[in-house]
Amino acid sequence: MSADAAFKNIALIGSSAQNHVAATLSELAQHLLARHVNVAVEESFDLTLPASIARQPIEQLAAHSDLVITVGGDGTMLRAARLFAGSSVPLVGINRGRLGFLADINPKDIIERIDEVLDGQYIKGSRSLLQVRLLMANGTVQRSLAVNDCVLQKWETGRLLDYETWVDGQYVNTHGGDGVIVASATGSTAYALSCGGPIIHPHLDALVIAPICPHTLSDRPIVISSSSTVEIRRVQDRATKAQVTCDGDMLGDLNMGDRLIIEPSHLRVNFLHPTDHDYYRILRSKLHWGRGALDKPIEDELD
Repeated sequence: MSADAAFKNIALIGSSAQNHVAATLSELAQHLLARHVNVAVEESFDLTLPASIARQPIEQLAAHSDLVITVGGDGTMLRAARLFAGSSVPLVGINRGRLGFLADINPKDIIERIDEVLDGQYIKGSRSLLQVRLLMANGTVQRSLAVNDCVLQKWETGRLLDYETWVDGQYVNTHGGDGVIVASATGSTAYALSCGGPIIHPHLDALVIAPICPHTLSDRPIVISSSSTVEIRRVQDRATKAQVTCDGDMLGDLNMGDRLIIEPSHLRVNFLHPTDHDYYRILRSKLHWGRGALDKPIEDELD
């Protein structure tokens, strides 16, 4: 497979306001042009680039791209994943953020790894998305997609948030605490992990419902089928404000009488990984497993 046959048009996504990201974007753009690839960026890029690089509205990039390369952290990757969900355009992530569970190409390996992708050397991966609807009592509906998670969380208050959870129309529990996370397998290593949720391999069809700082210590995370529909309702008004976010982006407030519905989306997003991609190696590196252990494996390094 060659670049001419597979990835003739490539979109670059990242925050040009961050100097280290901007430098990587500029380096990458120059290299792709040298490979005789058509390159496009968001029209809002505040970055000096060669005139041959097209600037397009972010909404139009999917229709004109064969491949998307993101530069930044996992947040940049998540944003691009939602934008390109269902388009079949694959994503490659260069990690210039903190963790890099999804954006798994190290900055020091950019040129080598991107050349491998252009030459057809990569591993394909596909992830499911969550479809989120906020059904307001006045009939208004707010919609969003999430790759990682949908989070209901109290804000601007020190009071408890009281809510009910339902799965496939069956009542599960009434909770009191700071909120709740509904995470996909992909998102199990994100916010849900800090709330005591399990790590779920991304190939498993499962969701995690993880209470945030529950008032009752027996209120533990549970794992359910990814085909399930989760519904969350508020049950007591303590003058507590509660906001809903999807992959960290604001969707709206959940008030008394509103319903939050999280269910599987038919859309998927495609990722491309380096040929030596190893999910468990990433876990060991990013979560610092085995550090200081006498029997830790050798050569387990990821930046």
